[in-house]
Amino acid sequence: MTERSSTTQVDWEAEERKLDDLLEHAFWPGGQKAIDRLRKQGKRPVRELIERLIDEGTQFYEFSRIAGFGMNYPDTEDVPCAGIVTGMGKIHGNWTVILANDSRVKAGAYFPITLKKHLRAQAIAEQCGLNCVYIADSAGAYLPMQAEVFPDDQHFGSLFYNMARMSAKGMKQVTMSTGGNTAGGAYIVFMACQAVMVDKLAYSFLGGPPLVKMATGEDITAEELGGADVHTRISGGADSFAATQEDGIDKIREILSLEPPQTLQIRRYPEKPPQVPAESIYDNLPAVNHGLDARAFLRTIGDESEFIEYKRRYAPGKGDNIVTGRIRLKGIPVGVVASNKVGIIFTEAAEKATEWIVRCSQEKIPLLFVQNSPGYMVGSDSEHMGIGKFGANMVRAVACAQVPRIQLVIGPDHGAANYGMCGRAYRPHFLFSTMRSRTSVMSGRSAAGVMLSIEKRKRESQGNPMSREEEQEFQNRMIQKYDGEAHPFFCSARLFNDRVLKFSEIRDWLATAFEVSLLQPIGEPGFGNFRF
Repeated sequence: MTERSSTTQVDWEAEERKLDDLLEHAFWPGGQKAIDRLRKQGKRPVRELIERLIDEGTQFYEFSRIAGFGMNYPDTEDVPCAGIVTGMGKIHGNWTVILANDSRVKAGAYFPITLKKHLRAQAIAEQCGLNCVYIADSAGAYLPMQAEVFPDDQHFGSLFYNMARMSAKGMKQVTMSTGGNTAGGAYIVFMACQAVMVDKLAYSFLGGPPLVKMATGEDITAEELGGADVHTRISGGADSFAATQEDGIDKIREILSLEPPQTLQIRRYPEKPPQVPAESIYDNLPAVNHGLDARAFLRTIGDESEFIEYKRRYAPGKGDNIVTGRIRLKGIPVGVVASNKVGIIFTEAAEKATEWIVRCSQEKIPLLFVQNSPGYMVGSDSEHMGIGKFGANMVRAVACAQVPRIQLVIGPDHGAANYGMCGRAYRPHFLFSTMRSRTSVMSGRSAAGVMLSIEKRKRESQGNPMSREEEQEFQNRMIQKYDGEAHPFFCSARLFNDRVLKFSEIRDWLATAFEVSLLQPIGEPGFGNFRF
């Protein structure tokens, strides 16, 4: 390790073991007891079904597995994995988005975070032009929170709105129902391009037996009202009858077996591994508040460790707080905008980044933003130099760039730098974080200083000035609050990113994300009015 950092590979691996613990909790909600209950019902855990669904020997790239922890909803603190498994896998060689309710988590009910995760997976599918497979086994909306999940835009109805629009654009929507789908949830079956229902496990109806009894006086079982036999033989609401879950998965693969092969919309070069050892990535990631050598980091993930830099000599000390250039990720050419050193964005760095984003857009090269910036430079010198307008130009370029964009947060991610480096509000195709990331409006220490000054003025105006001990206690409380809300676990629980990556996973996930993002044709560039 270099002298600038007290963080070692051992330290980072210890942080990643904390991530492993949370991932394990999300993977096994309810433990063995929940698995045994599924087996008695004739069901497999959803990830076993997904492994059977995707091509043999391929990987399922799961999104946001630690979503839903610490949400503190009514009657439940955690919603492990948000109660739904989402991700990408290959089916007959084609990338496909898969969404599978996990009935081990509150019977697959939809909490606000479940909705957000489901909608995010659909957004990825639509942006990248991918078919969707739904493995439906859900109790529907979580009724104690119906006002937060039912009536509004981006609530329950948006799931089916998205299915309709993607189907109209030619993206297949295929459902396997392997549980109850009631009321609005029945549309996950009825709105699919094709639907498979599993005998004696699946049922779909707009009103269940209790509602039917109350409304009409009719006594009827769920199976008689809307089981697999009813909807494949009588109503026609579903298309294929499956004897078991395994049979249903095979039918889904059959439905998608004649889809045309996907084509990458960019020239892909032969893949070559980095020349530096893979584990060296840990040695290039110092403690969170230390500067980062972006060039050394890029050498750990780029093919042949090659980085073709743009304007390396421009404005040393300021312009090089962002480095720009190209790498190849498993053969895919990628333009890079990466925070360097302490990462503060000066006017010169903003100008260089804007120019490079526009150039990559003109050349239709996808963009990777490596975010390690605490923000744009403040103060009278920077304001007079035009940091506001040049920062706005950078943000405009990011917002309008028509090429695929992916953000990797690998350090501080504060203030307007979150925008200029393509944060969530700027709709990157994918957004990944690491255990080193810290995303918030400002650092805990900065926020504590601002809040303390406000509190001191307030107390003084009331004639009750703070003691030194009160000041210290208040400041510590604010640091704990803001640093806690910036932590990758807090952010990922709320879906502010698509996955927290281990450092050793970065190259593989980025290359896969760019491959998927490049399946759609790249449009022509177009930018609004820059300020000069």
